[in-house]
Amino acid sequence: MRMVFRWFGEGNDLISLEHIKQIPGVEGIVWALHDVPAGEAWPLSRIHEVKTEADRLGLTIDVVESVNIHEDIKLGLSTRDEYIENYKKTIERLAQVGVKVICYNFMPVFDWTRTDLFKELDDGSTALFFEKAKLENTDPIELVKQIAENSTLTMPGWEPERLKDLSKLFELYKDVTEENLWSNLQYFLEQIIPVAREHDIKMAIHPDDPPFSVFGLPRIMTNHQNIARFLELVDDPYNGLTICSGSLGANLENNVSEMVRAFSERIHFAHLRNVKTYGNGDFIETSHRSSDGTVDLLSIVKALHDSGFEGYARPDHGRHIWGEECRPGYGLYDRALGIMYLWGIWDALEMKKERSLT
Repeated sequence: MRMVFRWFGEGNDLISLEHIKQIPGVEGIVWALHDVPAGEAWPLSRIHEVKTEADRLGLTIDVVESVNIHEDIKLGLSTRDEYIENYKKTIERLAQVGVKVICYNFMPVFDWTRTDLFKELDDGSTALFFEKAKLENTDPIELVKQIAENSTLTMPGWEPERLKDLSKLFELYKDVTEENLWSNLQYFLEQIIPVAREHDIKMAIHPDDPPFSVFGLPRIMTNHQNIARFLELVDDPYNGLTICSGSLGANLENNVSEMVRAFSERIHFAHLRNVKTYGNGDFIETSHRSSDGTVDLLSIVKALHDSGFEGYARPDHGRHIWGEECRPGYGLYDRALGIMYLWGIWDALEMKKERSLT
């Protein structure tokens, strides 16, 4: 397992590369050019700027999250080919600086959805919260306004540039079914995967967050059956997965450790976090410790270890603790604690393996 840590870039993150360098076991950053609109090719000069910054502290830039997919591709519009060509150019340019994995998603309109950015937990910390009833009774445009007003930093998947035309997007999606979305995803993959293979970059799709329909929008990367279907759309090692324990774990019917064992050969990236899910469909993000939520991270990490996982992993969302001012879900402190919990599990499994061989 190769541990990496998400960084949003110079001037767009309260966490510095120096902070990240000091977390034990972290070898690189997970990054993106968040100000480049979806559909545009990433400028090579900007890519080199990130590499120069990371090289300064001996951090790798192997994992990009995310090269956002333009909505015209998801919608299957006639304009999609020009955006796919730009995506190919970005893959080619990222390969020039040694990028190995691109994490992306195929969620219509919203990359992720929460109703409260700073819900207080029993211990006094705060975390991202999803209240199903509130979502069902809130206009999506009004929700975006509420979210934007509660964060001073841009949030991945909720960039103003992407969400400024919500009314138009919802109109475009009103007749799009899950089968339409499957067809449009296959078209994208058939164009992109050969380019990814040529440049030795593995594509790793992220599951839907949460793994069910929101605001009536279709969602397809939601469960074991759909992930299996996805991998068959283009049966190629470069067409792979980002396994996200928190996204998939928001549905109590999903057994994430079983998914890890079933799809281990196609998992290129792992997002490891915990959520506490309630019977009414609500969920809140917790510390990474298995006993604090309903996601058994211990079993998931063991499944990765047993499968011989050598890919990249990062601590996903954490709580906001000790008065830290940070981007919702992306504080330094709780994610650093999460890394040490994950390494503790991994190291114990390694020790057990070594002792069994002697």
